[in-house]
Amino acid sequence: MSPAPPSDATTTAPDGRPVAVVTGGTRGIGLAIARDLAATHHLVIGGRSADSVADVVAAFPSAEGLVADLADCSPGGSLETALAALATRLPRVDVLVHSAGVLRNGTVADSPVQDWADSMTVNVVAVAAVTRALLPALRAAHGLVVTVNSGSGLTATPASGAYCASKFALRALTDSLRQEEREHGVRVTSLHPGRVDTDMQRELVEFEGDEYDPGAYLDVDSVVRAARLAIDAGPDASIDMVSVRPRGWRPAT
Repeated sequence: MSPAPPSDATTTAPDGRPVAVVTGGTRGIGLAIARDLAATHHLVIGGRSADSVADVVAAFPSAEGLVADLADCSPGGSLETALAALATRLPRVDVLVHSAGVLRNGTVADSPVQDWADSMTVNVVAVAAVTRALLPALRAAHGLVVTVNSGSGLTATPASGAYCASKFALRALTDSLRQEEREHGVRVTSLHPGRVDTDMQRELVEFEGDEYDPGAYLDVDSVVRAARLAIDAGPDASIDMVSVRPRGWRPAT
């Protein structure tokens, strides 16, 4: 898939707002970031379910949907088709937030190969595909790319090899993109939250066999504020990486 050519760079959303594209925008961190941006931005909410995307879009004053299966990165597949249509409608993108992701738990000995393939496809390959399709619009706006990574993209842990490997790869993708796009005025931030009180966290704690205590984890709004550090930085500043952990977190020894 070749990125669509840039259109008139002076055009914004139909109502004149700057444009923010948020993948994984129907739940968790992505939804929280979208809510925070809704007052000032025209939002493009990405999600796999047309119904859930429509529900979120309807709740915002200026929004549209991007319905696609990030696991389908094949030529002519769901993602490529949706991105081609989106790129022709958006001559500029001011903020692109990659929040969609999958969590596959299990040891290397026990995890099926498909878990590794799913993790890499959704958490890395799809990020590259979405970014590539929207790069002309990001360059036109001198925009910002935020990849919502994880503490697992900095430190690997047992029984989460597929997830950690995908997040390390996402960090490498983000670092390469930052270096490549400096000359085009596109800034790139890698955001690494620790454990956050989300549905994914509940899934992880259930896998670990522990009792869930919401107070032990970051509030989603704290992650939004960390993202805002990059979003609100002046055009002369690049917030390359932000790591935000629960207050009582200590690294494993």
